[in-house]
Amino acid sequence: MTSDTANPHNRPAHRAAAAREIDYPLAFSIGAAIRLTHRQFAQDLQERLAPYDIPVGMWFFFRALWEEDGLTQRQLSQRVGSMEQTTVEQLKNMERRGYIERRRSLDDRRKIHVHLTESGMALKNQLLPFAREVNQVALEGLSDGEIGFLRLVLDRIRANLAAHLTRQRSAGRNAQPDGDGGAARALD
Repeated sequence: MTSDTANPHNRPAHRAAAAREIDYPLAFSIGAAIRLTHRQFAQDLQERLAPYDIPVGMWFFFRALWEEDGLTQRQLSQRVGSMEQTTVEQLKNMERRGYIERRRSLDDRRKIHVHLTESGMALKNQLLPFAREVNQVALEGLSDGEIGFLRLVLDRIRANLAAHLTRQRSAGRNAQPDGDGGAARALD
C-alpha cells in the first residue's frame, strides 16, 4: 500500500498549487465573446440562406469570390481562414452545384484559379443583402462612432494576434537543435 504523498498529485505542494490555479471566467474572455458573437451572426445568416440551400461555410467562399473572382485555391483558403482540405471540399461542392469553375493557371500549372459561373455571380444580388440585414440587426442602437471604434478595436486585436503568430512561427523556424536532440527556441 502506498501513502497518499507517494502520488505527486497528493503532495501538499501540488495541492496548494492546484488551489492557486488561474481563475479566468469565460465571461472575461474576449476570444469567447467574439466567438459567441460570430456564432450568432452565423446562425442568423444561416436562417436567411436556408431557402437557397447555401450553408454558411459556402457563404464565406462566395463572399471572397464576389470581392475578387479568380483567386487561387490557396488564396481563397487564406481569405476565408479555412484549412486547404476544407477549401477543396467546399469548392468541389460549389462546382457540383454549378457555382464555380476551377481552372489551372496558364503561368503556373500547379495553381488552380477559382472563377464564379453566371449562376454563382447571380447569387450575389440575392444573398448579399442578407449580410447587410444581419449586420444592421447586430449593430442596432450603436452610434456611428461606436461602430467605428468597434472596427478599430477588432482590427487592432487581429493585428496583435497576427504579429504574435508571425513571431512564434519565426521563432520556430529559427530553432536550433540542442545537444540532446531537442529544439531550442531562438530569442528575438
